[in-house]
Amino acid sequence: MRSTRRQFIERPFEALFKSFSQLDDAMKLGLVTYLWGQDWDLSELIHNCQETGFEGVELRTEHAHGVEIHLSKPQRINVLNQFADSDVVLVGLGTNWSFHHQDAALLAHSISQAKASIILAHDVGASGIKVKPDALPDSVPQEQTIAQIGRSLRGLGEFGEGYGQEIRLEVHGYLTDQLPNIRKIMDATNHSNVRVCWNCNETDLNELGLESNFNLVRPDFGQTIHVRELDGKSYPYSQLFNLLVASQYQGWVLLEARTNPPDRIVALRHQRSLFDTLLELSQKN
Repeated sequence: MRSTRRQFIERPFEALFKSFSQLDDAMKLGLVTYLWGQDWDLSELIHNCQETGFEGVELRTEHAHGVEIHLSKPQRINVLNQFADSDVVLVGLGTNWSFHHQDAALLAHSISQAKASIILAHDVGASGIKVKPDALPDSVPQEQTIAQIGRSLRGLGEFGEGYGQEIRLEVHGYLTDQLPNIRKIMDATNHSNVRVCWNCNETDLNELGLESNFNLVRPDFGQTIHVRELDGKSYPYSQLFNLLVASQYQGWVLLEARTNPPDRIVALRHQRSLFDTLLELSQKN
């Protein structure tokens, strides 16, 4: 069926309503297409998410599904329609734009491309984009880089508001995977449309431990957090789920798997089961 210009304008809001309406009184499980979905085209990805009980997806850039900023208007409509006609929510776009660069031209490029990603996210019916701080270079005073990242994010937060897109700062990178530094970046940013995307790093356990670091940034959580395989032994997922439930987190828990299982469909179903069990146990505590 041919889409009209009016449909192109209105359907992103329909898709956003679909996304927000599914955030009721419980967390939702989605997939980050980091490894397990990297080689699936869009129709295959949506099908596999539906088959395995994953309710949403964050699309990583430069992967086989091909949702990139160069897409034409008809191609964007096609992406929008595929999700609107499915039971899977397009939660967001996982970009690699970062703002720690010392080179002014590279920083300006990252900001301009992040803005293009915001427009793309709006057009395909997502509710936000993921970005990175990525590093605090040793050659520059940390306060200088933190202030630069904060200014960049604040500008993106303002720009994203005009398109209904949340800016999600992934806890990632050299020294920027440490929650006290993320706290400083968020304070420097000082914009309500820029939110923290918890990332389940080993550094979450530093200093006073998981609960202390969690509480440091929990007020700034947005609609998404990232987890690894929920049966991993190096991260206390039971404690994390207890903290999420106790703090009434109602967003998306997005699986960013790092392994290479022989059958990803079986593996996804297993992770769905683990998620349900962890959530049920936490809700009983």
